[in-house]
Amino acid sequence: QVQLVESGGGLVQAGGSLGLSCAASGRTFSGYAMGWFRQAPGKEREFVAAAAWMSANTYYADSVKGRFTISRDSAKSTVYLQMNSVKPDDTAVYYCAIDTPRSSHYSITTIDRYEVWGQGTQVTVSS
Repeated sequence: QVQLVESGGGLVQAGGSLGLSCAASGRTFSGYAMGWFRQAPGKEREFVAAAAWMSANTYYADSVKGRFTISRDSAKSTVYLQMNSVKPDDTAVYYCAIDTPRSSHYSITTIDRYEVWGQGTQVTVSS
């Protein structure tokens, strides 16, 4: 059973930077996609970024493109989200997730693609 643990959330001023980490245990990373999603109060969970493990392709929501960067370290079974030039609208609980072979037919940017989720980490951007 794979487990994901996020870390790195906190309070940051608008225009600043923050880095999130997601460490996986219990299963090898190789061959799976990893994604970051976020959920603000009163809103639905939304896609932020994803990394396709084998192809090295990355994907971003339009709202974070050019500001956020997803990366991973397969040796450490960890995926990262570097958040730069943050805005108050980036305030949310951020979740990392990993897919499984039975969900791999879904788009990498959709919630349905991911079957294992972390507990979430709060990111608050002050204006």
